[in-house]
Amino acid sequence: MNLQLTTPMDQNHPRDNSVSPKMDLETALKECSDALDLFLNNRFNDALALLTPLKTQSMYHSTGYSSILVMQAGMTFEPKDMDAAMASLNESLETCQRFRRKTGIMETLTNLWYRQPADNLTEEEMHAEVCYAEMLLQKAALTFLDDSIIGFIKGGMRIRNSYLLYKNCQAMANITKDLDKLSTHIHFRGGVNMGIGAFNLILSLLPSRVLRLMEFLGFSGDRELGLLELREGATSSNLRSILSTMTLLMFHLYITVILGTGEGNLIEAEALLKPYVEKFPNGALMLFYTARIALLKGNFTFAQEKFLACVAAQEEWRQIHHLCYWELMWAYSFEQNWREAYRYADLLCKESKWSQAIYIFQKAAILSMLPDEEVTEMGENVVELFRQVDGFRLRIAGKSIPTEKFAAKKAQRYSSSNPVKLVVPALEMMYVWNGFTVVGKRPELTESILATLEKAQEQLTDDPNPSVYHLDDQCVVQLLKGLCLRQLDRLVQAELCFNHVISSEHNIKHNSYLVPFTMYELGLLHKQKGDINTAIRVIENAKTNYKDYNMESRLHFRIHAALNTMGSFLAKLPPSRTPA
Repeated sequence: MNLQLTTPMDQNHPRDNSVSPKMDLETALKECSDALDLFLNNRFNDALALLTPLKTQSMYHSTGYSSILVMQAGMTFEPKDMDAAMASLNESLETCQRFRRKTGIMETLTNLWYRQPADNLTEEEMHAEVCYAEMLLQKAALTFLDDSIIGFIKGGMRIRNSYLLYKNCQAMANITKDLDKLSTHIHFRGGVNMGIGAFNLILSLLPSRVLRLMEFLGFSGDRELGLLELREGATSSNLRSILSTMTLLMFHLYITVILGTGEGNLIEAEALLKPYVEKFPNGALMLFYTARIALLKGNFTFAQEKFLACVAAQEEWRQIHHLCYWELMWAYSFEQNWREAYRYADLLCKESKWSQAIYIFQKAAILSMLPDEEVTEMGENVVELFRQVDGFRLRIAGKSIPTEKFAAKKAQRYSSSNPVKLVVPALEMMYVWNGFTVVGKRPELTESILATLEKAQEQLTDDPNPSVYHLDDQCVVQLLKGLCLRQLDRLVQAELCFNHVISSEHNIKHNSYLVPFTMYELGLLHKQKGDINTAIRVIENAKTNYKDYNMESRLHFRIHAALNTMGSFLAKLPPSRTPA
């Protein structure tokens, strides 16, 4: 390959006359790095102002500008922000296109068919490819939020095109080692690391039946490769290091908690975050992730302090405040400080548009944990709040969001003229978000939640007029009790609770999710006892023999993660110790 560094005005590669000859690749990367520093120092508008003058002339100014708008749109869900981000992405794709190599029809078809990197690309054209892939991926993500099946299909096509471009860029990176001496080339490699790493990591999370379909369509999902690429991108000094870092932080601090077994790599997360904390000690993102790490460690008081510091750090993007309110709501819920938890749920209801159905349900659920007289003193009406939930549900590509659907079904109990109270709704939602793995780091708080559940169990037992939900409510309490007991290593008692739910399968009428989720938790209990084969058998039973229940996709993600960890555990055992 004949690769060389050029400017947009290279005579052999004529470009649009509006492109500035002074803005060479190296200068553009330097300015965008300055804009990134402003962004990480909470100066979001200043970062946009620095990028604005050249956003139609420089691919990197354009990419940086659009990325900020996409991030803002994703946090606000405001139609005007979504429209602004989409318009900017279209402009960025046009800008990047001007820097891409022009190919004839036959060459394009050949490259698509054989998926080979184009020959004779300049360094600048290579950067244009990775920037174009990045913008295409962001446009796909934004398109998915369009409430139509057409939007969903368009998003899927754009993801596929982005993936193929990244694969092409990866091939180029592998055969251009001689360009490593160029100061700009590390940024190209960083873009490839981020794109290939993110695709592999995300795809590896998918349940096997979905992954097989994705592989049939040409995608591949290797978790170790994804982590390797992202780590390489995060630890090299390139413009996208922060994107690789943030992707790894999201994986360790959120994805593995909500969609996995809750065993994120907090040591790696702290190491990745450390240089950014040192350079941007008051940066909102750094304060936020520092707080999140503390929360997952069980250091709830320190986490609360850092989330509040994050709120105080800036006012430009109040959406970051909303992320903190969500975390503070849970931090106080783990302590059963329901009044403080209510405070932040109420703020979310008033200020955030992310998921009003969930926020209202959470607010009502938290109030349900307080005595009725306290709720009345606060001027709230729990029944009316639950009745609002269904009307605020969102749809993406015509589909309900699973957590909102779950909340709406729970809230249905309040729609009749004689509503039947939910038994421990805030604790049940804590389980939906895998919060018991977090609160389990604090045995004294786990004991406190267990006491609350035992009190609820007594009230159900002593109820002289049991409702049609009575058995379901008993099983909810038994599942949550089992979780607490397992966290406290009281495994015999925990197993009795789980078996109670499973044995009630044919009598459960309203909460079909209970049995498969309980089987999954029973499988994790067997893993904790060291009986890996039984664990796998029980979890496979939950995966294979149950369908069409609430939160099914979430459980399949968790099952996929659990079976992966057990498979890895078995693979590491010497033959003499492998369970029969």
